[in-house]
Amino acid sequence: MLAPILFALLPAIVLNVAAQSPAWGQCGGIGWSGATTCVSGYACTVSNPYYSQCLPGTAPPASTTPTPTTPISTPSVPSSTTVSAPGVTGSQIRTVENPVFHFYLQNKGDVPMLGPESSSARFTIDTTITLNNADGSSLYLNLQNSTLSYKALTLSATATTTNWGLEGDTIITTDPRQLNFLACGSGNPLFYSVYLQTGTDTPIGWTCSSVTLHLP
Repeated sequence: MLAPILFALLPAIVLNVAAQSPAWGQCGGIGWSGATTCVSGYACTVSNPYYSQCLPGTAPPASTTPTPTTPISTPSVPSSTTVSAPGVTGSQIRTVENPVFHFYLQNKGDVPMLGPESSSARFTIDTTITLNNADGSSLYLNLQNSTLSYKALTLSATATTTNWGLEGDTIITTDPRQLNFLACGSGNPLFYSVYLQTGTDTPIGWTCSSVTLHLP
């Protein structure tokens, strides 16, 4: 009896395996036992966990592993480098007394002033004092002519004061010998005007202190 029954069911089983769901028909979902493929031109598309439907389209192709491609090498670009300009030669000139302790002589708008070390100038000292500029040019430190005892320091392209000198590391004038200077407040606490002092006069309206000038 079993054999005839199996032979009777075999066509139905084969038909069910070979069958495809029609256009717009169900093709899957939880509990679905029917065909899971669709007729040509339709793809089994999941609508929700319980229902998939044959919708126009084609089934996605089987995934393939892409062949690795050789990366295109990019020419390396050397990192930029900063070429330092030659350093300015010469010596700094500084003060060692308050209120300008370790202030440095420098060119501020073509006027010699005492200020921060970061902007200090470099000088060559002989019988003249030459300020050496970064572009290779030079200016000379001179004394302004005055009938008063304090004489302003000036910068000029021509050396008119030629009696500068050194005593150890101290800046002096040699004829007559003078080594006292005045540092006078300019209204900016970072910068002070500077004068050679040959007597007792002081600029009116300024707060000035007696200082000396030295090499570092």
